[in-house]
Amino acid sequence: MAENTAANPRQNVTFPSNGGEAHGYLATPPSGSGPGVIVIQEWWGLDAHIADIADRLAAEGFVALAPDLYGGTVAHDANEATQLLMSLDAKEAAKDLSGAVDYLLARDEVTSPKLGVIGFCMGGGFVLMLAAERPDQIAAAVPFYGVGPGLEAADLSSIQADVLGHYAEDDAFYPLDDAKQLERRLTDESKGSVKFYYYDGAGHAFHDNENKLGNYNADFANQAWQRTVDFLRATLS
Repeated sequence: MAENTAANPRQNVTFPSNGGEAHGYLATPPSGSGPGVIVIQEWWGLDAHIADIADRLAAEGFVALAPDLYGGTVAHDANEATQLLMSLDAKEAAKDLSGAVDYLLARDEVTSPKLGVIGFCMGGGFVLMLAAERPDQIAAAVPFYGVGPGLEAADLSSIQADVLGHYAEDDAFYPLDDAKQLERRLTDESKGSVKFYYYDGAGHAFHDNENKLGNYNADFANQAWQRTVDFLRATLS
């Protein structure tokens, strides 16, 4: 993971990863236990939105862990986010995320034998790479408008997880044709079920209620969220 150049107050757990030490944000449900879900950040970093996603999953009964891929740094604008994204080695980041899988599965609060993984933008791309890296441990994969380094060249054939994708029809970062091609690749190459939803008129990051790109759509975000929660419950129960 990126060098820890700035303290992130959202970091509340530390775990071994890829021969080093990683940090993240862990949220547990009111019941104290539940199925485990990894939450993978957007290109901004482990910001308030990603921590809120983990909290919302915990409120739905899941134990959610959001690894901090930037080692504490959070981008404040698109230029900084681009620089942080470009500094990541995709294969190394996937290995870093693999450490988060081991850590979460080992926690007493986690009741599921396998995990779900959900990610947004850059994190959506890493969702599929992690599902390919750890096919025996990932049962449910949920990419939201997933893009990112290494995705196009990734070998998806080892994925055993069921995949639920959420993609915008008017996405300037990841065009609709690319999303549909990815859906076809997953359907042809992976071993689980594949279902993509396409949101008519939505733009990239339509689920981000901090609205950094100006594309937040509450109706689509709520619809995608409920579909995701239902899918995770059905797959991880």
